[in-house]
Order: sequence, then structure tokens, then C-alpha cells
Amino acid sequence: MMDTRLGILVVEDDDALRDALCTTLECAGHRAQGAADGPAALALIERNLFHMVVSDLRMAPMDGLALLAEVRRRDPALPVLLMTAFGDVDKAVAAMRGGACDFLLKPFEPRVLIEHVERYAAAPPPADGLVAEDPRTRQVLSLAARVARSDATVLLSGESGTGKEVFARYLHAQSARAAAPFVAINCAAIPENLLEATLFGYEKGAFTGAQGSQAGKFEQAQGGTLLLDEISEMPLSLQAKLLRVLQEREVERVGGRRPIPLDIRIVATTNRDMSTEVAEGRFREDLYYRLNVFPIRIPALRERREDIVPLAAHFAALHGARMGRSAALAASAKAILAAHDWPGNVRELENAMQRALILAPGDRIEPDHLLLGLEGRAMEQAQVACTDPEPIRASGQVTRMRDLERQHILETLAAVGGSRKLAVQRLGISERTLRYKLQQYRTEGVI
Repeated sequence: MMDTRLGILVVEDDDALRDALCTTLECAGHRAQGAADGPAALALIERNLFHMVVSDLRMAPMDGLALLAEVRRRDPALPVLLMTAFGDVDKAVAAMRGGACDFLLKPFEPRVLIEHVERYAAAPPPADGLVAEDPRTRQVLSLAARVARSDATVLLSGESGTGKEVFARYLHAQSARAAAPFVAINCAAIPENLLEATLFGYEKGAFTGAQGSQAGKFEQAQGGTLLLDEISEMPLSLQAKLLRVLQEREVERVGGRRPIPLDIRIVATTNRDMSTEVAEGRFREDLYYRLNVFPIRIPALRERREDIVPLAAHFAALHGARMGRSAALAASAKAILAAHDWPGNVRELENAMQRALILAPGDRIEPDHLLLGLEGRAMEQAQVACTDPEPIRASGQVTRMRDLERQHILETLAAVGGSRKLAVQRLGISERTLRYKLQQYRTEGVI
């Protein structure tokens, strides 16, 4: 279960006061952690999820103003509440100008601190079907929950398979537009000659085959959220038209003459480095800045490892229910899942769990059933060979994959001095699988 308590970092060099503030926050149902100075606070922020920083103004070696500036540089959305004595009010005002959410004059009543925390901090609300056990993921959800209150355009970036659309739907669900439509369009999946009509709609007779009028995705999302998935794949010729729609907040159908006012929230996603796309002339700079109002980067799965096993269990339950069966992960399987780098991210993990459910004969998923790394890729290549219109070429690809697999296994065995126990640990396969592979290689005369 996701921890929905507010995480508060208390930065105070007076040990007794710091402990008293943490106790007050914990008694109010929050999760409090203390730091004696600015550098210690920054180290904690790097490793943990916090929804608010409560800091003293006078500290050494880094005072509250310097800490505020550094927090703002690292995480502009993290609220900072400063505590100060009466004589430092001028500095407190300067801190407000520097981005502090508020300040408290010492001494203050415990209830005043609680009121300020609950006013300015926000825990990410829970969401059905969204697994967020890792602090990095919870930090992303916290940012999404904050920006959801506004109508700011959001640009979600991250590698393919990280679940950008899942986060986009979460953002929509936490917004005031949650009851209105969420409409998604994949800019890479629609042919260029159809994308404009799909986005903006068209009138009857606008082109050959347009036998009636059709509302586009912009109109379909009226009052709600429009997701422009993989926006970096949009042709340059269409980017200028999209820019005008975003600037004017109105759309004109293909073949139409009447502009239609829009009331929508725009969320865009990309798996590319947009600054590079702009520099190399593949994406309009003005459109990039129009979309990049509130950027959120979705971490790769290897960067949020505490999500891996809970996600695997989630997918096992989800697909198990569809198959009419259930299977739990063995401890050894969990260890292998947690150690894998997941180049295909969450999508690869979901595929692995579907395979495991098919291969597991009983109610436990063991390492043998996961088929990660070379074994999993060899199976995918074999599947391609079954459907490839050029079977000879596909068969060659599978053969090359098997050669690479054999080379990798034999090189690993040599590297560990022939120890099968060490080899299976490095390869992420079972000892039974290794014995089978070696016997196969002997039969083929390779070893």
C-alpha cells in the first residue's frame, strides 16, 4: 500500500526543539524526520520523499535562506516553511520573495505549525492500479497531484515503456476535469496524411471520402484532458498548426471556416530529448516552450527498484485473473526480478509476468518461468519467426540469437572458473536450465 501520510523534513540545529517539532508532527499523523543543518537536510532530500521542509532561518554552516535557494533549485515544487525570531522578520520577508511558502514567528503554538503544514503540503492521493512503492515514483505522483490543481500544460518525458500514459491518466484523475473526457492520441501511430483530420476534425467534402462531418480529438476532449502521446513524432508541417491551436485556444476543422473555442487541458509525452530535437531542427522551438510549461520526468524502472517486485505481483494478479488462475512469486524469482535492469521498463516486466504465468505449471512462479535476458529475447525472436513474411531471414535472426546466448553462457562459465553455482547466479537462470543448455551444446558437438 502507498504511504499517503505527509512527509515533513524538520531542519533545526537545536536538538530539543527539533525533537519536539517532530513529535508534534507525528502526533498529528504525519511522517517527520529531522536534520541538524542544511547539508544534512539536502542529503535526506536526495534519498527520501518529502512533501514539505520546515526550517530554522539562523543556522550554520548553511542558513535557512541558502537552504531555501538550494531546495528551490533542486525541486521548485517542494514547499519550504521558515521559522524565525522576531528580529529576523526582514529576512523572512526576503525569503518569501525567494520562494518560501510562509514563515512562522517563534515561539508558536503546535496547532499553528499543523495548520501551516496541512495548508501548504500535499500527499499524492492513492490511485487504483498504480503501483508506487519507490520514493522516486511517489515524488512524481506528488508533483502530478500538485500541478493537477491548475490547468498548466504538462510535458511527461521518459524512456519507452515507463508508463507515461498511466501517469497522464493519474494527473487527469486528480484534476477538476476528472469527470470530463480523457482523450489520448498517439502521434506516431497515425499516418501523416490522416493526423491533421484526426486531431482537428473535418467537414463534409473536405477531402475524398469525407462523406460527413467529424469532430476531432480536440473537440472530443472538450472540458477534459487531451493527451498528445509521443509528440516528438509529429511532422513539422503539422506542428505550426498545433501551435496556433494551443495559442488561440480554438480549433478549425479541415475544410471548415468557423473556429471552435476550446476548454481543455493538454498533456504531452515524449521518449526523446526534446532540446536535442529542437537543436537539430526536427521540432519547433516555439511549440516546445508552449508544451514545456510543467515538465515531469518519469524515471526508468531500473531507477525505481522498489517498484519492481510490487509491480510484478500486480501484473501476476491482473493477468492471472484474466486467465482464471493465480500464482505467487517465489523468493528466488523476486530476487532475480529486482536485480534485472529492465531495458524495456514496465512494459518488459508486464510481458515477463504474462510469460511466467503461461509457463508456471503450479501456483508458484519460479526463476525458470521468467525467461529474462537472452532466453526471453530468443523466445521473442522465435515468435517473430512464426509470423515473419520472410521466414528465412527471421530464422537467421533466431539462429544468431541462439549463438549469442551460447557464447554468453560459455563465457560466463569460463569467467567463474567453471562453477555452475556462480554461473547461474550471474546468468539469472536455474541450475536445471544450465544443465539442459550444456547437454544441448554437447549433443551439437559445440563443447
